[in-house]
Amino acid sequence: MFKYILSTLVLSFAFAINAQNVDFKSSNFKDDKEGFKKATAAIKAGDEFFELANEAIFLVKSPGLNYELAIQKYNIAQKFNPNNGELNYKLGVCYINSPYSQKGIKYLKDAKKLDPEADPFLDFYYAKALQLDGKYNEAIKSYEAFEANYKKADRFTKFVSKYKRECKAARGAVQNPIRAWVDNVPELNTEFNDYAPSVSTDGGELIFTSDRPNGHTPNPAGSYDKDIYSSSIDNRKWSNPQQLKGGVNTPEDDISNNLSYDGTRMLLHRDVDGQMDIFESKLNGLNWTDPTKLPFQISSGKANEVYAAYSEDGWSIYFGRDNKGRSNGFEIMYSSMQSKIKKNYMAAQMISSVNSKFNEGPIYIMLDGQTMYIASEGNGSYGGYDIFVSHRAQGSWSKPVNMGYPINTPYDDFFFSSTANGKYAYIASNRDGGNGGYDIYKVTFWGEEKKPSMATEDYLLASIVNPIKDNSIEATVNVNKKSFTVFKGKTIDALTKKAVEAEIEITDNSTGKLIQTFTTNSATGKFIITLASGKNYGIAVKAEGYLFHSENFDIPKGAADNLVNKVIELKNIKVGSKIALRNIFFDTGKSTLRSESNTELDRLLKLMKDVPSLKIEISGHTDNTGSVKLNNSLSQDRAQAVVNYLKGKGVSASRMTAKGYGSSQPIATNKTKAGRQENRRTEFEIKEN
Repeated sequence: MFKYILSTLVLSFAFAINAQNVDFKSSNFKDDKEGFKKATAAIKAGDEFFELANEAIFLVKSPGLNYELAIQKYNIAQKFNPNNGELNYKLGVCYINSPYSQKGIKYLKDAKKLDPEADPFLDFYYAKALQLDGKYNEAIKSYEAFEANYKKADRFTKFVSKYKRECKAARGAVQNPIRAWVDNVPELNTEFNDYAPSVSTDGGELIFTSDRPNGHTPNPAGSYDKDIYSSSIDNRKWSNPQQLKGGVNTPEDDISNNLSYDGTRMLLHRDVDGQMDIFESKLNGLNWTDPTKLPFQISSGKANEVYAAYSEDGWSIYFGRDNKGRSNGFEIMYSSMQSKIKKNYMAAQMISSVNSKFNEGPIYIMLDGQTMYIASEGNGSYGGYDIFVSHRAQGSWSKPVNMGYPINTPYDDFFFSSTANGKYAYIASNRDGGNGGYDIYKVTFWGEEKKPSMATEDYLLASIVNPIKDNSIEATVNVNKKSFTVFKGKTIDALTKKAVEAEIEITDNSTGKLIQTFTTNSATGKFIITLASGKNYGIAVKAEGYLFHSENFDIPKGAADNLVNKVIELKNIKVGSKIALRNIFFDTGKSTLRSESNTELDRLLKLMKDVPSLKIEISGHTDNTGSVKLNNSLSQDRAQAVVNYLKGKGVSASRMTAKGYGSSQPIATNKTKAGRQENRRTEFEIKEN
């Protein structure tokens, strides 16, 4: 008994000298041989996955599930013996290279204390742990120690040099943060991985990907497949996320990439039998259609393609591809359509100016078509993926520039998606302080620095998007060189208030050119589009069985980015229905139709020809400026001018009457300029049908 106690004391003294490191030797665990056997078997099994994952990382490839499977095995041994330096090192490496990289810091620090010689790569990964912990000077010293002590360090020169540059860049960035807030969005995040956010242009809808429990069978590592979820702003907070309805989500990984600017299409990528390809799904009512694989020029079948994004004009798709035979990981490519009707794509082209020697990640193209946001592990990252911005000039994309701290950190920061005005963006990050692995964060840009004033600077900036609820144009912070207006709303029945599926035409009134035609959602009546500033737009809304609706509004040139939110009430075609023709224009005090009126008149002409039983009264209305006699005469002449136009196009005079009401039927106050403008109008009323 005394001999046993003495040997135990000697062993304990030896552990104390070596920072309490406990080797996996049978002599150290004589009292639990079975536990020792299971622990060593688990380490052996974990090592197989560990080596496969490390090799993939060295080749700038995805480690797949290998690190997760290694953690699963190593944790068995860790519970048996938590004081082994080499095992702590391996667990640290696994976590550092996973979405849960913050967990790796403790294991690597423990490994360094327990056994500084645990592995030739300990200094390398210990440096990464210090880098994640924001201890950049210590991290650089540890990287240098690795270079000095590891004989084959030259094989990893590009990695070590890169990480040292990252530390120096991050150190400077933290000292000079950009003007932005980055806030975790708790309503969207869980203890699992929540990432790939794509926000609608108005900031009111968001889709993202999560591997939270979904009722499917877990994979061998115990985690769930990735599904796509949606959420919307509700009283300044995001609603409880719901899985997308329809055929988007499957028992395999389904990863959202990019929501189209009008919110009716979505790009995603899927892992099908070990091959990742890009698909597109469309919103049909409340359901998303079964995704269709994109043509071979994009989804090649010979390489993995991920992280696709729409171009601003709809002609091109940008995406990442891991070209075989190259060691740079995923590189950014694009393919453009030869014809939107045939939807045939040209061979994909690489964008050399934005690619680095490391993985490039998700892509986002701003509405101006001149700004690209890219996630990259190279190009001057602070560590992991960082978000960069590139600008297009004379047909070429510039070298990407890091967006700065606090958007970027030593952790993975990627999946940039912006609202139309550029004031808000959403990203994914596994930075310290989140709920789990990857979390979704909201970025609020402050705009240009203002001169000091009596008021507190920037106190009005909201932390969560609040959609505008009226029909006014609301100015916002001007971030981009080009400004846009988000025109959103829904089409409903004027009486029942139920959604109506309608066709909307947007026209440039100055040229009569049709800008865009689209159909509102069949289930909700909702729509959302973006319009460039500096124009007067005509909006025509048509639905079967309803009178068409029209109006116009100006977006001043150089105006700040805006949002127009409108509920359009459509009227059934029945006797007594009235509608204002908002895009019929006359010179002041005259009854001569201006050429900008032709588009609106031709729509009325089409209605008269489509419904031959229709008989209408065209009425003219003025404000109360001027004499009653003059207003009555002018309104009568203007109504008659419209009738004459339709007669000239073949509509029988017996189906139309002209009536001038002057200022006798105002629909708004005549005390304001806006009210008087509302009262100056041309209408038609259905008299027979």
